Amino acid sequence: MSAGCLTADYGNIGVMWKTVSEACNLACDYCYYSRCGGKPGKIVRIDDAVLEKFVKEYMALSNGVAKFAWQGGEPLLAGLDFFEKVVELQAKYAPPNTMISNSLQTNGTLINDEWARFLKQYNFLVGVSLDGPKEINDARRVTGSGAGSYDSVMRGIGHLRKHNVDFNILTVIHEGNVTKARELMEFYKREKFTFVQFIPGMDFRAQETDAKGEYLITPAEYGSFLCEAFDVWYNDGDPVTSVRFFDNMLNVYVHREAELCIHRRSCPKTLILEQNGDAYPCDFFINDQFKLGNVAIDSLADILSSPVYNEFLQLKPNLPKQCVSCEYINLCHGGCPRNRTWSFGEDETLVDVDYFCQSYKQIYSYAHERMDIVAQNVKRRWLQEYIDTGLKLPDRNDACLCGSGKKFKKCCEPLQAVGKSNK
Repeated sequence: MSAGCLTADYGNIGVMWKTVSEACNLACDYCYYSRCGGKPGKIVRIDDAVLEKFVKEYMALSNGVAKFAWQGGEPLLAGLDFFEKVVELQAKYAPPNTMISNSLQTNGTLINDEWARFLKQYNFLVGVSLDGPKEINDARRVTGSGAGSYDSVMRGIGHLRKHNVDFNILTVIHEGNVTKARELMEFYKREKFTFVQFIPGMDFRAQETDAKGEYLITPAEYGSFLCEAFDVWYNDGDPVTSVRFFDNMLNVYVHREAELCIHRRSCPKTLILEQNGDAYPCDFFINDQFKLGNVAIDSLADILSSPVYNEFLQLKPNLPKQCVSCEYINLCHGGCPRNRTWSFGEDETLVDVDYFCQSYKQIYSYAHERMDIVAQNVKRRWLQEYIDTGLKLPDRNDACLCGSGKKFKKCCEPLQAVGKSNK
């Protein structure tokens, strides 16, 4: 396959790199890398030569957009000099007019003034892991000695705020907070955390015996959590907190494509790299069956054209029969392939639906009427902004501006009259 073909097929592929492998200064018991015990020892970060080889090849195929995400372990353990090298190489090899984005997921405890200044200078988007107020967070997110991390995390957030770094909060949902959705939402509001996301926690300790990791919460618990969180998020039809799950639902209601992979029709094109350069198509399919190669020794073109990549991309649209006839299929498209039950052999045989299917159906049904109200309010604002620019509105029988596929008179035109009557 030629580089030209790859540019067309993989031009906007995102890259997530495990910067220091499993090294971390915390010992959260639910973490996949909990064996580190909060005592990382000698830090082994991405080799400089491998980093340069990859950045050069990736930029050559970037087609105007290059997206990097840095994770771990705790990626800040790589040191500021490593990330200074990263942005230097990005600038060195980026074709003219390339849009470069960097995101970084951190536990926040190592962020100081120097880090925050750098992150702002190069426009890093920072995800900070925090499981809620002090008593909730410090029950699970601890150092190797068992001390809580909350105070250190909030201190790091203070540095981010001082330098106006864009950041969001990632909260793992587990037994200790799954019944406290309202408390979490009130905490976010009190601390002025306006961008948050939830991830159901897993117990990975079973993998020490090669058993499959199990979720820490049940589908019923997660569904109830989402419903309670939605009650706060709704805010009389005018949400003020961005919750990633609900934002993705809203995207569908306003005729936009969802951003979160579990809500999309197909898995996004992503390259997951281990610290040593091993490449995989998804963070949840890191095993020999789905290994694409290694960026230290294989060309990026060969990795991206691997037939294994195509096999992976076929998993999501391979829907269980229950999904095909489900009234909510346009909202989750079968959820995440990782959460389905498969029988992998010569062929990938689908056995059951997404583990959280019940959760999704619960929140989709519970939120529908109010989500429709939020969507109408959003479209009304869009319409007003369009009018304020002085642009000509469509004729009544033309397609609506919002992308619904309906005629303007049957979709957003009535919202204009409603907006005027409400003034």
